[in-house]
Amino acid sequence: MKPKNPWRWWAKALGEKASKCDQESDRVALIRTVIFATYLITNCFIIAGVIRHWNDETTIEVLIEIPHEVPSYLHQEQKEESFQTGGNVL
Repeated sequence: MKPKNPWRWWAKALGEKASKCDQESDRVALIRTVIFATYLITNCFIIAGVIRHWNDETTIEVLIEIPHEVPSYLHQEQKEESFQTGGNVL
């Protein structure tokens, strides 16, 4: 019986032994470890993105001051534009 070491525990945690040959089973366990690591790294990036944009609903208020009295030249331009449309209004 082989001595128990962390690699054997990890290989057993990944799933059942792939083959009767230890060398082949170790290679399969290594491939499973790489797949697990890519899943773990991807999930870490997803979680980091969620945390980064967690409260991203900041609002920017823009205040525009409008004078109480509209200058007289604006009223004249509006009147001229309304008369330029002609009589054919649908």
